[in-house]
Amino acid sequence: MSDPIDLAAFPPDFAWGTATSAYQIEGAAAEDGRAPSIWDTFSHTPGKVDNDDHGDIACDHYHRWPEDVALMKELGTDAYRLSLAWPRVVPDGGGPVNAKGLDFYDRLIDGVLEAGLTPNVTVYHWDLPQALQDRGGWNERATAEHLARYASVVAERLGDRVTQWATLNEPLCSAWIGHLEGRMAPGLTDLTTAVRASYHLLLGHGLAAQAIRAAVPAARIGLVTNHSTVAAASTRPEDVAAAARMDGHTNRWWLDPIHGRGFPADMRELYGVELPEQAGDLETIATPMDWHGLNYYFPVTVEDDPTGPVPYAREVRLPDVPRTGMDWQVDADGLESLLMRLTDDYGVRRLYVTENGSAFPDTVGPDGAVDDPGRTRYLEQHLAACARAVRKGAPLAGYYAWSLLDNFEWAYGYDKRFGLVHVDYATQKRTVKTSGRRYAEIVRAHRQGDATA
Repeated sequence: MSDPIDLAAFPPDFAWGTATSAYQIEGAAAEDGRAPSIWDTFSHTPGKVDNDDHGDIACDHYHRWPEDVALMKELGTDAYRLSLAWPRVVPDGGGPVNAKGLDFYDRLIDGVLEAGLTPNVTVYHWDLPQALQDRGGWNERATAEHLARYASVVAERLGDRVTQWATLNEPLCSAWIGHLEGRMAPGLTDLTTAVRASYHLLLGHGLAAQAIRAAVPAARIGLVTNHSTVAAASTRPEDVAAAARMDGHTNRWWLDPIHGRGFPADMRELYGVELPEQAGDLETIATPMDWHGLNYYFPVTVEDDPTGPVPYAREVRLPDVPRTGMDWQVDADGLESLLMRLTDDYGVRRLYVTENGSAFPDTVGPDGAVDDPGRTRYLEQHLAACARAVRKGAPLAGYYAWSLLDNFEWAYGYDKRFGLVHVDYATQKRTVKTSGRRYAEIVRAHRQGDATA
């Protein structure tokens, strides 16, 4: 049983939301002018995704979005974090704009607003047009420049209604998992390419932020990064040093440059890759933001691994700790710790938890209900951690549960379910889970001025 959530800690205008991403839910992969993304290519390559699943249909949100917006309204949330599909809007990445793609997002944003929800739009959530990948992808500076042009296109079209924008989602995953580990699109395993991709992703963030602000002067612009707390498996100096390297790889490499500190010298030395720097880049990467989005799922404990891959730190599986269906350790204190680190160490003045959630092997009961006590407990524990951080001074302005819907969970396919709403992929039937009902109850209690929930 979780402790009560200190709702009185949250400000009255706290944003209660859910989050999704385009490739994970939209489907309609080849409709109305959409071209392939690197995730279409990756997921259609045998053996890359569990069960050889792909996002061709996903949750069919492209056709069923009114139903999904109605679900958000039913939950009582007031904010929705979504992403736009680059290959739907600019199919070849840098050429002509696809009017039908923009029209879809026009309708969706109008529907979100009509339901009383505030849209928080992510410009890039991993679905790079395959045409750009064919020209070098994030290994090339031109891709960052194309991102800025795409950001300008969508901001000019939607900026009269959308004021809250994120440039990128989780550049760490794009660079490290996609280009170094090969477990995500584009499926590469090259350190030099990965480091160059990390640089161009952050450069693209800065260029896109500037492009959005030029198109929508009143825009509130942020970046969404994912982080973990990092602990050493022992007090051995080697393990302590390994934890410092993992923290650099997972946290500092992304946070330092966007906050004007440049890329960490120790990590530059560790990677041994010359950055593709040009004059003024570091200032562009550190373009001032209005808010920062934190995605948090799990902590990491490591030991020294001198013969392993960069960063020469091996994750240690702790015994007797709670875990999700992803085999990720549950540790709500880690969320509190990261919120305080962003507040105290980096001086972030406005924070959102832009993703936080858990996968469990849900089943539909004989009565048609989906009871998910593990996810419900996870939600309660992490919201309690948010409240503790606010009490300590974290400027937390909102929380977006991951995810609204069960969806295509990248390389894990459809087996891993994160949704507050269950999706029967054969019929596309949506069923609000117990966790969704609990989230609605928490939102309602806060709005009513209740001190706890």
